[in-house]
Amino acid sequence: MDLHQKVTIAFTETFGTAPPLVVQAPGRVNLIGEHTDYNDGFVLPMAIDRGIWLSLRPRDDDQVSVHSLDFGETAVFDLNALATQPPAGSRQKQAQNANLREVGVWAEYLKGVAWALQEAGHTLRGWEGVMTGNVPKGAGLSSSAALELATARAFQQVSGFAWDAAQMAKLSQRAENKWVGVNCGIMDQMISASGQAGHALLIDCRSLETQSVPLPPALDGSGTAVVILDTTTRRGLVDSAYNERRQQCEEAATYFGVSALRDVSISQFLAEADNLAPLTRRRAKHVITENLRTLNAAKAMQNADAALLGQLMNESHTSLRDDFEVTNEALNIIVDIAQAQDGCFGARMTGAGFGGCAVALVHEAKVASFVTAVSDQYHQQTNRSPKIYVCQPSDGAAVIAQN
Repeated sequence: MDLHQKVTIAFTETFGTAPPLVVQAPGRVNLIGEHTDYNDGFVLPMAIDRGIWLSLRPRDDDQVSVHSLDFGETAVFDLNALATQPPAGSRQKQAQNANLREVGVWAEYLKGVAWALQEAGHTLRGWEGVMTGNVPKGAGLSSSAALELATARAFQQVSGFAWDAAQMAKLSQRAENKWVGVNCGIMDQMISASGQAGHALLIDCRSLETQSVPLPPALDGSGTAVVILDTTTRRGLVDSAYNERRQQCEEAATYFGVSALRDVSISQFLAEADNLAPLTRRRAKHVITENLRTLNAAKAMQNADAALLGQLMNESHTSLRDDFEVTNEALNIIVDIAQAQDGCFGARMTGAGFGGCAVALVHEAKVASFVTAVSDQYHQQTNRSPKIYVCQPSDGAAVIAQN
């Protein structure tokens, strides 16, 4: 049973009638462009064929009632009472630690989106529904952005305002930043709102301009697949490490006399980098070269060059490991194993690092053998069993059914 059927059946059993609306929004994986977003740089994520599904109908009052099949909980809130809620700081630590896993935390994302939409001037109507999802939680595949954009789609449908993907992404980010209290960038919401089947999305994190680029075929004309490799290790208390890297990037930008490292050319870096402290120099080197790799990766995809895209992914991992130092042993092991497999064009860690997932580009005919080999060898070397997801680029937040 797919998730569309699941939420449709659950809605019918709960409310005694078929749902007039079903909406969906996807999670994401970033193909390349890591730790570039807060340096005003470029990222290249794709929406994945895993997401959050909502079956719903409008209500005649200002109440929102949503039952989560995954958590076995029902969230109920009044749209008129959101302005009286406590500030985000009181929820920040709980939300960051829970990552949608603890009782009641998931509901704050729905409330936050409603609050942000109201703050932007939208008049909202209440609704009731059932939701479920299959984005692995805690794996860095952005189940939170999927929930936010599915919620925004639901409100847009019942309230009748126009859908603007970029604007909905910005408001969803505002909900996560200001209501939930998680200081995320714009990438996750932009790709969940704007994804396109068969394509990744090159995002300029300064201007928010986007460009769709197709997933490249293999040289023999066969398709390629994106394979997510979850090490099953999780980030620990890395806030301080993240903040240190941001500070080091800011120090490097100040040295070069620019507002962000995105504005430093590779020639300028090579000419002047020796005057930077060694650690700051390595951090800056990663960001500056990663922006170039990301732009070159988009060109490789446009030119149907899977081999070049894979090479750039490999180089990205080396830079993240050696210059930015945000990998861990498990990530390095699973990437090394993946890169050695027949049919793998390239592999790298993806996400903030210090644990979580890697991503690989694999010839579609070799996917099954690739998954088996990586799983077996990773278990042999670490005594851990990875979780592996074969994904295709998918559309962004959408209305799936409307009766």
